[in-house]
Amino acid sequence: MKKTLQLLSATLLSAAAFAAFAQSPVKILMPSNPGGGWDQTGRTLGKTMLDSKLVSSAQYENKGGAGGTIGLAAFLNGSKGDPTQLMVAGQALVAAVELNRAAVRVQQATPIARLLAEYSVIVVPANSPYKTMADVIKDFKANPGAVNWGAGSAGSTEHLLIGLIAKAVGVEGSKINYIAFKGGGEAVPAIIGGHVKVGASGLGEFAEHIKSGKMRALAVSAPTAIDGIPSLKEQGIDVVFGNWRGVWAGPEITAAQRAQIVKMVQTAAETAEWKAMLAKMGWTPTLLTGDAFTKFVDDESKSLGSLVESLGLRK
Repeated sequence: MKKTLQLLSATLLSAAAFAAFAQSPVKILMPSNPGGGWDQTGRTLGKTMLDSKLVSSAQYENKGGAGGTIGLAAFLNGSKGDPTQLMVAGQALVAAVELNRAAVRVQQATPIARLLAEYSVIVVPANSPYKTMADVIKDFKANPGAVNWGAGSAGSTEHLLIGLIAKAVGVEGSKINYIAFKGGGEAVPAIIGGHVKVGASGLGEFAEHIKSGKMRALAVSAPTAIDGIPSLKEQGIDVVFGNWRGVWAGPEITAAQRAQIVKMVQTAAETAEWKAMLAKMGWTPTLLTGDAFTKFVDDESKSLGSLVESLGLRK
């Protein structure tokens, strides 16, 4: 009986703590410029938490540059011990830390959850002479420097993807003519305007421009076709490469605060609103929380570091 009362008391205290936490505001930093995948994910998460009454208010901040490491440093410095501040980023930030030999690391923040994965899309301007990936690869192999590729920051998911494409078709990574933008959103006008010959980003970021006819989609980095867009693998390029995004809290929060944030994010991820946005954007749910997410990030740091090194991208 005593044990039952203790368990009941702990449950009630936990529920009370969660209810109290729900009365708190949340501020979400995305270490990228507006319009990109991290920005879309962070704002969707904040809106979902707000609509679900998991937080009392939601504020957003964008701080792009250096693959997200500038924003990461600002987040680590400004969120210490504060459970109301979150950061939404992902694979590209982990890679950028390795690429830039950054003084800060993602592991210094408190891992909360991996949220989703997204495959990239290779696009060209609507008036491009390139109709298929074979057309691109033909010119790319003949004269790599003549084919400029526009995508996110150096070391971004798409930068690594293009490096893998080069490797798969026999082009040296050092010969890639890569034009780096601070985010997928910033690359849009350059691609549509024909200032770069080929562009790449998350499928969700370019979906509206593909549907409107302003961009022509040539391939996705998924194992098979998505929305009628053939995969690289289906076109004879042996590359499959997915992206992922997650959420972190500030350093030095308590274990209890971390548990509450994990529960809040899990609750948001189970809502119809969140699932509808995943479907709309073509994002795949890959929820992984707590210590399992911590291990995942550690493993990603090692594997992405090796990829950056093998492609000769490390500074």
